[in-house]
Amino acid sequence: MKFEKNIKNTAERIARFINHTPLQYSPYLSKIIDGNVYLKLENIQKTGSFKFRGAMSKISSLAMSKNPKKVITASTGNHGAACSLAMSLKGVDGSIYVPKNAHQNKIDKIKLYGADVKYYGNDCVETEMHAKTLSIEHGFSYISPYNDMDVIFGQGTVGYEIDQDLDIIDAIFISVGGGGLISGVGGYLKSLKREINIFGVSPINSCVMHESIKNGQITDLQSQPTLSDGTAGGVESGSITFDYCNEFIDEFITVTEEEIKAGMITCIDFEHCLVEGAAGAAVAGFLKKKEHLKGMDVVIVICGGNVSSTIIKQITA
Repeated sequence: MKFEKNIKNTAERIARFINHTPLQYSPYLSKIIDGNVYLKLENIQKTGSFKFRGAMSKISSLAMSKNPKKVITASTGNHGAACSLAMSLKGVDGSIYVPKNAHQNKIDKIKLYGADVKYYGNDCVETEMHAKTLSIEHGFSYISPYNDMDVIFGQGTVGYEIDQDLDIIDAIFISVGGGGLISGVGGYLKSLKREINIFGVSPINSCVMHESIKNGQITDLQSQPTLSDGTAGGVESGSITFDYCNEFIDEFITVTEEEIKAGMITCIDFEHCLVEGAAGAAVAGFLKKKEHLKGMDVVIVICGGNVSSTIIKQITA
């Protein structure tokens, strides 16, 4: 797979829709390792997370068709909001399915960007399976949050921008759920800088990709509640991200809820940066490896900033 060429082409295609987010130097974290640490601020991307890149990549690609199919997906989180805005910007018809018991504030955010929201089932897995079934029965385009090359190329534009903005990168920390972000960023950076160390970080409470790589196959693992809800949940059977994670990730790191909390608070207190749990996990992974990073040039991907006031109160209490 030619990651470099495809991601550069994707970056050009979606450039006018996405934010080229800052790569912010962190004096506090840099001092910890006596090196240079930069934060890639995807928390200020449109819709508040990197997911908009993948959604925009996929939906803009579909929109180029003479007769674009209706789009369908299932999500109550960042992917749903990202697809909603991308569909609105490209004038693509589609629906986003959510569980009947989904939190109203998440539904309101999806609706804010203009998507048609439909309700089905009582949990995310049931809702996702229904949306996939409908896409097959009616010929709709189902958009996976990670198991899709156009989506992965979109997420890979994070790596493209990092490479544009920074000459030297020794290591990068990226949170891992389904693996779309680290597949894209890892694929791009490894194609240019084979010596870079790519660290994948997941919460101990939901480290499905980590366990799957250890087991040599995608594993069905029960997840526990986690502050890093953006990376929580299972990995789709047969997902293309499994092989990419196996190839591009040099080391997996798992972090506890207390470590994720500390990562989030570090961003709030020292970076004046509001982050969600998945971003806190990436910072926590860095802090866990700090003794091995002395004098290095390090990037931490702050993947999103969609965090509720309830969670902020919880972690700062």
